Amino acid sequence: MTRSNILLVFFVSIGTSLGAQTLFTKQIEGRVYSESGDVAATHVLNITSKKASITNNDGFFSIRAKLNDTLVFSAIQYIRKTIVVTPAVLESKLLYVPLEDAINELDEVIVMPYNLTGDMTTDLARTEIEPVVTASTLGLPNAYVIPPTQAERKLNEATTGGGIIPINPVLNAITGRTKMLKQRIARNEKYERTQRVRAFYPDSLYSTEFKIPVENIDDFMYYCEVDTAFQILVDTHDRFRIWEYMRKKSLVYRANNVLK
Repeated sequence: MTRSNILLVFFVSIGTSLGAQTLFTKQIEGRVYSESGDVAATHVLNITSKKASITNNDGFFSIRAKLNDTLVFSAIQYIRKTIVVTPAVLESKLLYVPLEDAINELDEVIVMPYNLTGDMTTDLARTEIEPVVTASTLGLPNAYVIPPTQAERKLNEATTGGGIIPINPVLNAITGRTKMLKQRIARNEKYERTQRVRAFYPDSLYSTEFKIPVENIDDFMYYCEVDTAFQILVDTHDRFRIWEYMRKKSLVYRANNVLK
C-alpha cells in the first residue's frame, strides 16, 4: 500500500470515528442545585435537538443529548445557564449543574401612603416591622425541642415509673421489652438515614447505572444499610463517595442475587 493510500485510510478512519462520536446520543441524568434550594420545575432544554425536560421536586432531570449539543437551564428565579455537551458530560454518571439566583432590580417607584420604593435596603429603614411571634422569639423552653418518635415515647414509658421501687422499668428489663425498644429506635434511625441517601438520586439511575431492577432498590438499600462502612460514609455527606461505594456494592449484590 502506498503512502498516500495509508494517509487516506487514516483520515477516513478519523472522520468515521468523529462522525460516530458526534451522532452518539445518550440519556444524560443530572441534578440542578442552588443556595436557595428551590429547584423544582426548572426547564432543561436541548436547543440543538429541540428536546425539553423539567426537573422534579429535588432538581433531578433526564434528557437525551449528543456531543456538542447545547443544554439550557431556565427558571424565573435563576440566571439562565448554558452548557455545551462535552465528552466528559457524556461520560458522567450524574451531571451536577449549579444555578445562580437572579436578582431583579426594579425602577424606583414610590408606593403611597407608605413611601415604599421597592428598594429593600431603603424600605426596611423606613418601615416599622412587628416582631414575628414564634416559640423561639417568645423564649419558650420547648422552642427547639424535636418531638419524640412513637418508639422513643414507648421506650420512655417502659423505663420510667413512680413509687419507691418502680415496677414498670424492672418488668420491662426482665422481659426484654426495653432492649427491644432500643433496638427498634436504632433500626429506625438507620432506615431514615438510608432513605435520605436514596432520595439523593432518582430511581432511574439505580436501574441504568447499577443495573438494579426497580423492585429490588429497597432490598439493595437495605443491603448497603447493614454494612457499618456505609453508615460511616453517610456521616461524611459526600455524595460522590457514597455513589462510588454503592456502585461497587451493586456489583456484589447483583452477583449474589443472580442479576445480569
